[in-house]
Amino acid sequence: MDIEKKKRLQRNGWAVGSATDFLQLSPEEASFIELKLALAAGIRELRQKNGLTQTEVAAWLGSSQSRVAKMEAGDRSVSLDLLVKSLLRIGASPTAIAKWIRRAETNRAA
Repeated sequence: MDIEKKKRLQRNGWAVGSATDFLQLSPEEASFIELKLALAAGIRELRQKNGLTQTEVAAWLGSSQSRVAKMEAGDRSVSLDLLVKSLLRIGASPTAIAKWIRRAETNRAA
């Protein structure tokens, strides 16, 4: 959020903070969520880059379209294990997965 907007909101009595502050997440919990969201975005990016539908990815994974949608959304029912295995199954290299993990670290630092 830009600094002027933040100041304006605060002057008008609004509390301004991050989702981490609002949810009172520990640094470890916040990092876990960022990691999960980065890997979920990786699945979506890879699927779109390859011109695949969620249904086509689901067929490759032996799963359902709704499960792929949940993976791409970082749904809490989706484990990191499933995200990583799915990325590998649809063609991500370990280097690409590391790139998405680094992206989570960058987002966390910002």
